[in-house]
Amino acid sequence: MTPVENVSASIRPRWKPSRGKAATRRITTTSWRPGPHRDVTGLKYGVATLTPVILQTGDGVPQGATYLPSTPDHVLWGRLPCAADRPVISVDPGAELVIDTISHEGILEDQGRDPKAYFGAHGVDGVLDDAIALAASEHPRTWGVDGPHVTTGPIEVRGAEVGDLLAIRVLETTPRVPYGVISNRHGRGALPGEYPLDGDVFSVFAEVTERDGRAVGTLPLRPGSDEVVAFDLKPFLGIMGVAVAGDVRPHSVPPGPHGGNIDINLLTVGSTLYLPVQVAGALAYVGDPHFAQGDGEVALTAMEASLRVRLGFDVIAREDAVASFGELVGPMVETSDFLVPTGMDEDLDVAMQNCVRAAIALLQARFGMDPRHAYAYLSAATDFDISQVVDLVKGVHARIRTSDFA
Repeated sequence: MTPVENVSASIRPRWKPSRGKAATRRITTTSWRPGPHRDVTGLKYGVATLTPVILQTGDGVPQGATYLPSTPDHVLWGRLPCAADRPVISVDPGAELVIDTISHEGILEDQGRDPKAYFGAHGVDGVLDDAIALAASEHPRTWGVDGPHVTTGPIEVRGAEVGDLLAIRVLETTPRVPYGVISNRHGRGALPGEYPLDGDVFSVFAEVTERDGRAVGTLPLRPGSDEVVAFDLKPFLGIMGVAVAGDVRPHSVPPGPHGGNIDINLLTVGSTLYLPVQVAGALAYVGDPHFAQGDGEVALTAMEASLRVRLGFDVIAREDAVASFGELVGPMVETSDFLVPTGMDEDLDVAMQNCVRAAIALLQARFGMDPRHAYAYLSAATDFDISQVVDLVKGVHARIRTSDFA
């Protein structure tokens, strides 16, 4: 990986603990452009209009923004960063970055490893140049051994030390393409041995279109059918993480204390992900972009599609982190409405237990609750959701309403 120019952001750290039926179209490079709002889905922050261009590398980057492209020398494919990896960019706490990400769908070997041909078969003229370049490259990756995911990074956040928390703020998500893919493959998913029904892989092309003034994802009810089902888009990054200690890059599929492939669909615009720092400088990375995902991600993938994101990076010193969150042993999410502790394990029951323990510890640290009262409160008022059951290590996350403690 080739480092980009190192920058020191002038933005000061801002972290504070909080209290509390559609026609089928040929897709070209000029067929759709997001509207002026920060969240292009039109679900909460604005309305997306059917006017997106394909956001190629460097296109539409705001003047003065610090930009990290997802060219082959700035990404890893199938593995995640470790302490031995050199950062591609270094920033100060408080910095904001505009980052491109690439979806793995359309570039994998079981899809021909030729995104131009793959998406062309679905009537797509506009394909991302960086995806084409990566698929054609000799980027180190072993099919069937390494994971499928492409991650951009690593990003050094100066001053981050082991024991601190890295806070990644999701400020903006912009689709780079007006289409995506949902796949079930190789006996994976919630129903291995039952699906795929035919062959080793079944992928559905999903188009973005407009319905009732908002952008939606669509897919046919049956292969070749003109009848479609439409669903809301809620873009987020399935992978956000920090490097692990040592000199071995971890597989991209299982999540862990480092974050990684956590697939928590609450990580939309306005949310923050907190991660225990594992190595000096954190060495953060992002990838696995999604346009939409249901809890569980049961078929194996979400609606996978490339995103451009604007993220903020802050460092929370260990003392402050413990006071606000307790001893975090894994990822935690904060949204405008919820505190979201997590639990993970290969056994879903154990993942649930780990999430409950994390939730109790969080309530003790943040609100001073007695653990017995915290356990009772969680039973009465908190939903525990299955993040995903398809990433070898399963995930559960809780939604603790902060308004209950106002």
